[in-house]
Amino acid sequence: MNLPTHAQIVVIGGGIIGCSTAYHLARDHKADVILLEQGRLTSGSTWHAAGLVGQLRSSASITRVLKYSVELYKGLEAETGLATGWKMTGCLRLATNRDRWTEYRRLATTAKSFGMEMHLISPDEVKKMWPLMDVSDLVGASWLPTDGQASPSDITQSLAKGARMHGARIVEGVRVTGFDMTDGRITTVKTTLGDIACDKVVNCAGQWARQVGAMAGIDVPLQPVKHQYIITEKLDGLATDAPTLRDPDRRTYFKEEVGGLVMGGYEPNPQPWTTGDVPDDWEFRLFDDDYDHFEQHMSQAIARIPALETAGVKQMINGPESFTPDGNFILGSAPECKNMFVGAGFNAFGIASGGGAGWVLAQWAVDGEAPLDLWVVDIRRFSSLHRDRNWVADRTLEAYGKHYTIGFPHEEYDSGRPRIVSPLYERLKRHRAVFGSKLGWERPNWFAPEGVEPRDVYSMGRQNWFETVGDEHRHVREKVGIFDQSSFAKYEMTGKDAQRALDWICANDVAKPAGRLTYTQLLNSRGGIEADLTVARLADDKFYIVTGTGFRTHDLAWMGDHIGGELDAKLVDVTEDFGTLSLMGPKARDVLAAVTDADVLNAAFPFGHVREIAIAGHTVRALRVTYVGELGWELHAPIAATGEVFDALMAAGAPHDIRPVGYRALESLRLEKGYRAWGSDITPNDTPLEAGLGWAVKLRKNTDFLGRRALETAAGAAPKKRFVGFTVDDPAIVLLGRETILRNGEPVGYLTSGGYGYTIGKNIGYGYVRNADGVSDDYLVSGGYELVVAMDRTPAKIHIEPMYDAKAERVKG
Repeated sequence: MNLPTHAQIVVIGGGIIGCSTAYHLARDHKADVILLEQGRLTSGSTWHAAGLVGQLRSSASITRVLKYSVELYKGLEAETGLATGWKMTGCLRLATNRDRWTEYRRLATTAKSFGMEMHLISPDEVKKMWPLMDVSDLVGASWLPTDGQASPSDITQSLAKGARMHGARIVEGVRVTGFDMTDGRITTVKTTLGDIACDKVVNCAGQWARQVGAMAGIDVPLQPVKHQYIITEKLDGLATDAPTLRDPDRRTYFKEEVGGLVMGGYEPNPQPWTTGDVPDDWEFRLFDDDYDHFEQHMSQAIARIPALETAGVKQMINGPESFTPDGNFILGSAPECKNMFVGAGFNAFGIASGGGAGWVLAQWAVDGEAPLDLWVVDIRRFSSLHRDRNWVADRTLEAYGKHYTIGFPHEEYDSGRPRIVSPLYERLKRHRAVFGSKLGWERPNWFAPEGVEPRDVYSMGRQNWFETVGDEHRHVREKVGIFDQSSFAKYEMTGKDAQRALDWICANDVAKPAGRLTYTQLLNSRGGIEADLTVARLADDKFYIVTGTGFRTHDLAWMGDHIGGELDAKLVDVTEDFGTLSLMGPKARDVLAAVTDADVLNAAFPFGHVREIAIAGHTVRALRVTYVGELGWELHAPIAATGEVFDALMAAGAPHDIRPVGYRALESLRLEKGYRAWGSDITPNDTPLEAGLGWAVKLRKNTDFLGRRALETAAGAAPKKRFVGFTVDDPAIVLLGRETILRNGEPVGYLTSGGYGYTIGKNIGYGYVRNADGVSDDYLVSGGYELVVAMDRTPAKIHIEPMYDAKAERVKG
């Protein structure tokens, strides 16, 4: 086939993700799309996938994506005439211990929160559904009746046919060799059969996605891992509609196939393939069988299904699957290139995700922004750290090994640490810090008192740090604490049009005089919250912008994408130029006054202002702002001076009993104050009006900004959902988020975050209460509330105002 010389959108890769994306681009958007496959359709990873289709994830949006896949697979054969092998057999997940059972009780609550059917059943019920199974060690199982299985190759061919029916062109046997680029945009896709000029490129190249991305300067952090499973001969007594089976405590999975079983697993000692380039000619190819490595799964599987011991093995499949450093897949707009979108790294969830991932990726490529909150899979969650292939390999293998382990709350990764440390790392270790890791940065989560081992002990209940964090929390409320927040992402925007650029990007009014700072959201065209951050005006033509550690790549790229090309405004990442110390608590002013000659009294340095002050002979940017709800300052010092500034503050603070405090206390402090966390409480699915942040939007000003039209449309009516807080008195309850909110016994939403408020002495949760007819104050306060926590109902009290210092007197004092 002759290649066209131009296409609106070029999709690279003919696996399930590429074919689904091409199908949705053609069907939903009538796009002029061509799909290029270097071998034949499905010849990479798709053809040897096991084909289990599960739907429930901890993110509501990703669960919605997976549910969409199931709905698509159900109806695809009727549209295209090609079978998909879809069978809605349901899925059993087995539990053999109490922690796993607690996890399932929490998952069952999450499922109900997301409108999915999930049941918890007894070992006897499991035995009836799966007679060949030994259930003697089971506590029980979860049962998702709408899960199922499919034939990966058949689904892909059906999607490809559907794409062609809607006008897409598909060319096999053509390899992409490079790109022509102008001003950070791809203008031409270069191939072995000629060049194609195009507007956009979607990289769905599977295990080759990293190499394809690299041709355009894009980092796609993937690691191919060898994943094995067997297909057995027929097993007597195995029903053709037997549920798919996941046995995570034994690290194995099963599905029925032509009267036999497909059985594989996720071992703690996985085998990586290459950290170099994947060979181009790896078409329909596998690795040699490795029964020595697979024996660990075989022995566990036989213990679960004894009939396997005498079953013949028809075939072993040992093929590479693309995995990522955090176990979530990769979607979205690459930060290094304005018109390449990526769909890759599906961590053996590619078949389950394929339909929905293609749907959202097509929408993303057409609109230039995600159609819903897809932050957990957004390629912009990564950073330059992920260009280190060895680091990515180590972390990815750890994530693979945790695929079936119990998901304990607050669990940290161990591999590749420490990677990035602040200048205070050794000092904080001497204070017995227990570190966590965020985007490679080591950050103190809590500080172990003498006699307490400085490490996390994970559990499903209260963890070993609970009381210690309570002491840190109280210390900030009553005295003064110092937080090392050097990992904050920091940018400077300069130029004569810097304010104009920020006027358009920011929902709040940043057109304030130098010396003022503004808390603001950045909105998408739907009015959803893409970021929230602090903008400090240092001069007429210079702004200092601070955001969360994990959002560094995302927020920089979002702002960069929305600066008008004609403006004189330059945005630069200065994260490593500054260390950040947050000095917080009622004694903060006393400590600060002792280390600087600057006037830090309220009249000279009120809340919401920024000053450059001298501490220990260094110029420090002092921002009077807080995330803990107390008097305090963020102190941004030159990175090399951070240690000296810390030492000066600790020495001056000694009479006031100053102490370093960790991120776990920061979380409990912000929960009491009702401060929202982006990514959980506020997301691209939520508007400031729904989130109770309407006060931070400049709708009264005659200044246009991104998202304004959507908010103006919504402003006239009562929102259909509202962000509120809840408290639960029972101290034995542990709130984590995703618990169902009941109003007068009916589900009206779920918690977006949860924790404990040590000052008020109660469990705290936040979430959105929904009502199709609008959520007024009267609607909120007139209901009786309960929360469903691990399938148990518990009374809850609703709070519309902050639970601590509602008038912000302490913050502004």
